[in-house]
Amino acid sequence: MTKILLTGSDGQVGQDLQQTLVPIGEVVATNRQQLDLTSPNNIRQVIQEIQPDIIVNSAAYTAVDKAESESDLAFAINAIAPAIMAEEAKKIGAFLLHISTDYVFDGTQNTPYLETDKTHPLGVYGQSKLAGEQGIEKNGDRYVILRTAWVYGTEGKGNFVKTMLRLGQEKEQLGIVSDQVGTPTWSYDIANTISQMLTQLNLAETREIYHFTNSGVASWYDLAVAVFEEAKNIGFPLNIKQINPITTQEYPTPAKRPHYSVLSGKKTAKLLGYNAPYWRDSLKKMLIKFYKN
Repeated sequence: MTKILLTGSDGQVGQDLQQTLVPIGEVVATNRQQLDLTSPNNIRQVIQEIQPDIIVNSAAYTAVDKAESESDLAFAINAIAPAIMAEEAKKIGAFLLHISTDYVFDGTQNTPYLETDKTHPLGVYGQSKLAGEQGIEKNGDRYVILRTAWVYGTEGKGNFVKTMLRLGQEKEQLGIVSDQVGTPTWSYDIANTISQMLTQLNLAETREIYHFTNSGVASWYDLAVAVFEEAKNIGFPLNIKQINPITTQEYPTPAKRPHYSVLSGKKTAKLLGYNAPYWRDSLKKMLIKFYKN
């Protein structure tokens, strides 16, 4: 039976992967207590002990603003750890699937980013994730780097959708940034896509970058409006009465973010034989699931 080592099992995507990977093989799920991504020795030791056929790395340092003041920690988890995983996977003949981000791009394009487009991250988070990609390409043998974006899910500590639901109960009025554009993506759709990819790809010789997000385009303001509309439709208690679009300049953050970071999903759609679900349809499904729980 195929043995799969899953890292970041308590994260948004990781929790969904624990379900979607089951049909492929035996899942050995590890969280930060069981696998310390800041310790190269621990990473090597765990991989050598488990001897997986596939490693799915869904663990990451994702605090975009905090990364500006914690660059060493961000690079340890996002850059050094994946490179070591790639190295160890090569030693034991395992396949590595690693999750990366739209923040490897600077957002100056106005058409969806292809896998081959030039990277130019604006902040430490994006720089650390790009360094992770480069480490895998340098040290790895068989791998997929899967870039995604604007991830939210029912699990995990914080994401934009759950933050909006909380603020929508606490406040009557909110200002939300309307000049940053991307694609909101449900963690379950990412986990499902990863499982599909692992069954469709020729794992014996793949060394590729793929993009996956839900389809469509939205600003953070569009997403907030959609969250409140869909939440109200299913009876979620909200006090919010007004949402105002604001500019990035009006909401300064420590990290600079790309204004446009829509990823092209054509390559992944061609591999899987179907297009990604539309972002608002997936948002609706997530909210129903979240509300029921």
